[in-house]
Amino acid sequence: MSTPDQTGPSSATTTGLPGGGDHIGDRDAPLLEVDGLDVSFYVDGDWFPAAIDVSYHVEAGEVLAIVGESGSGKTQSSMSLLGLLPSNGRATGSAKLRGQELVGLTGAPLRRIRGKEIAVIFQEPMTAMNPVYTIGFQIVETIRSHFEMSPKDARKRAIELLTLVEIPEPERRFDAFPHQLSGGQRQRAMIAQALACEPQLLVADEPTTALDVTVQAEILKLMRDLRERVNAGIVLITHDMGVVADMADRIVVMQHGRIVESGTADEIFNHAQHPYTQQLLSSVPHFGTASVEAGQARTERDQATAAAEKRSPILVAENIVLEYPKRGNQPVFRAVDDVSLTIQPGEVVGLVGESGSGKTTIGRAAMGLLPVAGGSFEVAGVQLKGAGRKDLKPLRDKVGIVFQDPGSSLNPRLPVGESIGEPLLLHRGLKGKALNAEVEKLLDDVQLQRGFRNRYPHELSGGQRQRVGIARALALQPELLVADEPTSALDVSVQAKVLDLFQELQREQGFACLFISHDLGVVEILASRIAVMYMGKLVEVGSTDQIVRHPQHEYTQRLVAAVPVPDPAEQRRRREARDALITRAGAS
Repeated sequence: MSTPDQTGPSSATTTGLPGGGDHIGDRDAPLLEVDGLDVSFYVDGDWFPAAIDVSYHVEAGEVLAIVGESGSGKTQSSMSLLGLLPSNGRATGSAKLRGQELVGLTGAPLRRIRGKEIAVIFQEPMTAMNPVYTIGFQIVETIRSHFEMSPKDARKRAIELLTLVEIPEPERRFDAFPHQLSGGQRQRAMIAQALACEPQLLVADEPTTALDVTVQAEILKLMRDLRERVNAGIVLITHDMGVVADMADRIVVMQHGRIVESGTADEIFNHAQHPYTQQLLSSVPHFGTASVEAGQARTERDQATAAAEKRSPILVAENIVLEYPKRGNQPVFRAVDDVSLTIQPGEVVGLVGESGSGKTTIGRAAMGLLPVAGGSFEVAGVQLKGAGRKDLKPLRDKVGIVFQDPGSSLNPRLPVGESIGEPLLLHRGLKGKALNAEVEKLLDDVQLQRGFRNRYPHELSGGQRQRVGIARALALQPELLVADEPTSALDVSVQAKVLDLFQELQREQGFACLFISHDLGVVEILASRIAVMYMGKLVEVGSTDQIVRHPQHEYTQRLVAAVPVPDPAEQRRRREARDALITRAGAS
């Protein structure tokens, strides 16, 4: 095995990424060979298997996608390649990188491989990045750990990497801490760090979960370019079958720790054999198929919206301006500028756009969590412009919110039953048997067993926690529900169940909803109208059918073109059409 290079990365690469230098292993062997890999964890005196007899291989320049639900073993089997299992975990079997055994590798030999030969893009950058160091320092540290390079040159390289992954103002963001970036920006910074040494193998664990579709498309293109330029292999772990269709050459499907099916992308998508694979594919929203075809009768949802238009709107925003105040040397930041939008009773409006476009800011302002700097913003009969704490009190039981991350939005010290019942106690004064009965009804509504009321959030799965979040938000039977990315972190099968539940509850209770999401496939299923945000402005509003099939604004066209679909052949055509669209925009 070679030692770290004694020369800096090559500057000959056109993108500014470091050159590879000498890499380990036998060039004639497959890039990665995994054979009979078992991963287990020691809990309460017993070893519990997480991955069982996992075998696959990855060739140089190939993308292997590992798909499956949470708990299927896809992440832990991949993390074992770099010795990143928790202290109570163990891996047995074989995993070879160019003939070099990885299982059991420790100390300096393992450190030489991490970052340079194999790099990882983690699912949660906020927990994976060190919160006490700037992102620039962490990228520089990766580069200088493997190459002899001056701090000045390493800083220059890091800024080139941040520019490559489209971090805005990369020179300034170099000195930012992880908490000062949005979720999408943190993910881009982590990808820049992972690409710093142009590794032979890139393990991408849900690399685009937190990203909007346009940035996701750019990141996927970046990963494809890396593969083609340095012949890198990629292990892609994801639950987004659209991303799999866009990237994968071969697919491995895992369930309950075992591989149940594997094959080429065409075989898995078009000729799946295992029932679990078929069920997984049937759960995926197929963008462009849910909206109403031109000339067809309006759906029940659209008819209900048309009837609601005769009543007073539940939300009226007229030329609103939303700003974040000056902090230290940071000037006032205008997040939303001159936006007008209405939502009728019982209507679901999808609000889409990139990270930082202002869509979540509008949702927070609708809850009275942000002051309105300009314009008029009336929600459920309450004027938010200039409203004080006393003025906002009537709003609290008329508007509910479902947060993106149910794990962090629920109090970890309270059983979920208490979290659900808290709004009823504070606003309705319910106690004792009346409160218990209402909590049990809400658990029934979101299809959770009543016994779950005594569990704590960490004892539930992501989908179960999100159901608890929905139950809490609907406890007071709000007139308006603000749903902020409620399904972005869920597996596709769990997402499908949550969406079915959401639609059923919306039909039964008739609440209006501002559905904030970067997943247009989900928005298309739920919303009767879609509003598109770009750089703090509302650039287009229209019916779902109009936005999906006949977008007018240039940004909306790019947004629609960037949505991946779970069909390799169709996705290839969409990618080519999107590249042509970007080329035309650049030429004009």
